[in-house]
Parts: sequence; structure tokens; C-alpha cells
Amino acid sequence: MPGRKSLRRRGIVLDRTKLKEQDLILTMLSLGGEQLRVVAKGARKPGSRLAARTELFCDVDFVESVGRGMGIVSEAQVIDAHAGVRNELDKLSCASAIAEVARFTCYQDVEDPFLHPLLTRALVACEQASDRAHLDVVFSAYAFKVLSHAGWRPVLDNCVACGEPTTSRFSIHAGGVLCESCASETEAAMRVDPHMVGWLAAMVGSTFDVLLETPVDNDTASALLWFAHGWASTHLDVRLRAVEFFAGL
Repeated sequence: MPGRKSLRRRGIVLDRTKLKEQDLILTMLSLGGEQLRVVAKGARKPGSRLAARTELFCDVDFVESVGRGMGIVSEAQVIDAHAGVRNELDKLSCASAIAEVARFTCYQDVEDPFLHPLLTRALVACEQASDRAHLDVVFSAYAFKVLSHAGWRPVLDNCVACGEPTTSRFSIHAGGVLCESCASETEAAMRVDPHMVGWLAAMVGSTFDVLLETPVDNDTASALLWFAHGWASTHLDVRLRAVEFFAGL
């Protein structure tokens, strides 16, 4: 196209928005960790080669035509479709929740090479999860890891307010665990036992491989999902509808 140049890029599709009758606006996380918004021309047209190559969660190598306004995807090849999340509602919903958090933790024109490999590993972990409890753990781990990287790491070793090592409560708004004295002055400080604090620490510090192999009961996994949802929605200051849907299944 006159006045435009072509760039070869790679990214994971996080969101798709309809544009006109046959096009899509794709929100993607690039290999470099920045958020991309590009137009996939004709991706909604029956028989379009771009249709299957721009599905949610697809890791795509594509050519972007760049000029004024949004870039235009002219061709694309799928590197990994993450097909294993598409045949089960729980896995599809977990992947959607992860993609939603990813979309709110990456930014246009801001590169962060940590983000793409973390998202890739989380999506693979969705495919590998053996049951619903471990899907809850996978989402929770992704949410806590990516938000910790962004600066919202929960304080779990000592009281976040005074430094007291003996703690019994957790406050999302305060940013971590609290002692009884500080908890009495903090709104919505929830009681939390050492077992749960250990799991919360594992969400940040353990690999997905370890978490997938660690036994977890449904109640613990559900509680972790609740903590992760609250942590993400509060600190990102957004309503996470895909996460709400996943939690409600």
C-alpha cells in the first residue's frame, strides 16, 4: 500500500472486536511484551484465511502494514493455537480469564519481555491442568505473578502495616497479611490461616510445573481464585467479566 511499510511481528491474540461487516480489531500481546491493536481485514468473511489464524489465544507470526492509524494484518501464520483449551468449557473460560488480565497488564508502546513467555506458559498450563481445582490454581498463579511483576506483590512474611511477624488476617486493600492489632483498624481484613498464606506465596514463587503437580483440594483452589480475582480487580481498578464468568462455573 502507498505510504505504508510492512513489519513482521509476533503476538498472542487477547481480544477481538468487530469492525464494519467483515473486519476485526485484534488486541495482542507482542513477543516484546507491548500491547498491539491491529486490523485483520476480512477476518470475519466466510472462508477467510485470516479467520482461523486470528482466534483468541493464538500465538501468531504476522505481517503488519504500518502507516497512519492502526496497522493492518495482511498475512498470518499460527505458531501455537493452544487448541487444548478449546474443547472444554472450564479450560476455555480459564484461558479467557487469563487473557483478560493480560490485556489490562500490557500497554501500547511499552515493551516488557517478561510478559509474553509468562502468558504462553500460563496458556499451556491451562491445557495441561488435570481438573478444575488446578485450573483455579493456574489462573490464580498467573494473576499474582503478572501483578507482582507490575508492582502489586502481596506482602506475606510480616504484617504489611507494622512488620509484626505473627499474622492472622489478609487485606487486599492494605496489600498483604496483617496482625490482629492492625487488622482491627483495617476494613475488610479477612482471617487467613498459615496454610492459605503458604499457597498465596506459592502463587508468586512456584513454577507452573510445580503447581500442576501439587495436590490441591477444591475448597483451597476456589479460595485462591477468589483471592486472585479480588487482588487483580482491586489493583487494576477494573471489572473482570471473564474472570467472574470463570469463577461462577
